[in-house]
Amino acid sequence: MSTERTYFVGIAGNIGVGKTTLTDMVAERFGWKPFYESVIDNPYLDDFYANMRRWSFNLQIYFLSKRFETHKRMTEGNFSAIQDRTIYEDVEIFAYNLHEMGNMTTRDYNNYRDLFKIMTSYLKEPDLIVYLRASTDTLISRIRKRGRDFEKRISPEYLHQLNVAYERWIKKSSEDLAIHTVDADNFNVFEDTKKVERLYQVIREYCPEQNATSDNTQ
Repeated sequence: MSTERTYFVGIAGNIGVGKTTLTDMVAERFGWKPFYESVIDNPYLDDFYANMRRWSFNLQIYFLSKRFETHKRMTEGNFSAIQDRTIYEDVEIFAYNLHEMGNMTTRDYNNYRDLFKIMTSYLKEPDLIVYLRASTDTLISRIRKRGRDFEKRISPEYLHQLNVAYERWIKKSSEDLAIHTVDADNFNVFEDTKKVERLYQVIREYCPEQNATSDNTQ
């Protein structure tokens, strides 16, 4: 068993911004264990996008339980990890936005927040959150390009409101969490090698014992 210090980095950002691609790249570069958002196998997404008001609470509870399970594994495991979307985004972005839009009742929202606070009190905070920021137009373009059927119902208004919620969360959390913001509008991770290397360097600054050949996946 390795005695090297382990790290936990989260990739945050709106739908379609490129979190999964960057998670793959960081995991490969640093030899970390990647953890992904439960999207394709999520049993609520189709129903949610067809009727947000009816299915919002069910969807958020599903995401919260899966994210808690993942975060707990990372907290207890003897490996460094990179996560595609953090548990904090569940309450601060998605549940918050659904409540603001009238798609989640105040009763359900308060119940959800109370559960979130209890669950996260047992979890280790990430060493760094990389926030990918992109405009609504960029998000729409990337969502269309990947062509998931259930995402065809996502409206520009919904994505815009999520962006507003992200900016609110980043501003509020910057004193408590280590957050590095990346402008993703003009950032092609496959072509902008210099920008990618600069981001790797930022990660190394927060995770100083890591290098490109370290392997903690076990």
